[in-house]
Amino acid sequence: MKVLLINGSPHAGGCTARALEEMVRTFHEEGVETEVLHIGNKAVRGCVACNRCNELGHCVYGDIVVEAGEKLAEADGLVIGSPVYYGSANGTLIAFLDRLFYSNQKSLRMKVGAAVVSARRGGNTATFDELNKYFTISQMPVASSQYWNQVHGFTAADVEKDLEGLQTMRVLARNMSFLMKSIALGKEQLGLPETEARESTSFPDGL
Repeated sequence: MKVLLINGSPHAGGCTARALEEMVRTFHEEGVETEVLHIGNKAVRGCVACNRCNELGHCVYGDIVVEAGEKLAEADGLVIGSPVYYGSANGTLIAFLDRLFYSNQKSLRMKVGAAVVSARRGGNTATFDELNKYFTISQMPVASSQYWNQVHGFTAADVEKDLEGLQTMRVLARNMSFLMKSIALGKEQLGLPETEARESTSFPDGL
């Protein structure tokens, strides 16, 4: 079992990193391998809807999105961590996720996803909802915890005082580990659910 964790914060050792660190410790206790990819300080451009990824099998821009796609293909789960800026996820992270998910659609199905957010005070649940939408449009089961997956603080030292938040991270990692292992067992014994060719409905003018 392996989990890829994305740190979408510009600060490598900030609040988001501390939350992910708590999950990494717990994953290791559960026998799950981890890799943390810090992308929040990278220059990541947004998707330009060129659709070249459908031909190439990866995003046309050969940057960290392509690297992340290769790592994601080998992973059983994905954790996305973001700070809250103006009640939303970091803009760099959103640009990254738009391209990552669109160019790797075929390798996402039945991988377990989890979103983690950090804020000084407010905007956590709006950002949490925003990030979960990437999973739920991609046939990815979403792992949950005992509370919404958030920590509070302005610095990593502040997060140390958020005992409930850190506990939420540990419970999330344990639940995610169980879900990944259960899906692996289900694949072995039952196979994956049947798929259908995707229908895309567009409504003409006047309806």
